[in-house]
Amino acid sequence: MLQSDLAISVGHIPSGLFIVAVRDPSSGVTDGYLASFIQQTSFKPMMVSLAIKPGRPAFDLIKAGHPFAVNIVGDHDKTYLRHFWKGYDPTANPFAELPHQIGQNGGVILNQAKSAIECKLHSSAKPGDHEIVFAEVLSSYVLSPEGKPMVHIRKSGADY
Repeated sequence: MLQSDLAISVGHIPSGLFIVAVRDPSSGVTDGYLASFIQQTSFKPMMVSLAIKPGRPAFDLIKAGHPFAVNIVGDHDKTYLRHFWKGYDPTANPFAELPHQIGQNGGVILNQAKSAIECKLHSSAKPGDHEIVFAEVLSSYVLSPEGKPMVHIRKSGADY
């Protein structure tokens, strides 16, 4: 079977849309990215996994052990997604112009998100072109109880 044929059905696997945000409080470096490869992976301890392409500043900060936030995009407000789709200056704080707060563990929590969780690296594996990060959930925030999490279906499993 052709790789392109395999990718069509793989792209039909539904996922959410998330903004992963991390900051280094000592240097002030803050970064984030639009993600769709995130899943719960454990009940005890409560853990999630996320796939990150190495090379992003967020990747280095997460791998260094800084707590990070997974902001769950809701269908009630998607306006801030454009900021992450179009890209931004990698030397600038991508959250400077977005309403946000710093969570109890230091994660960047977007006020417009449906909800958010703060996490910390537990372990990782590199099975392919993305590294899988396993992270323990430290805290959670429900920001829009009436909103529903946004569901994302890709046209192809060969790219985002």
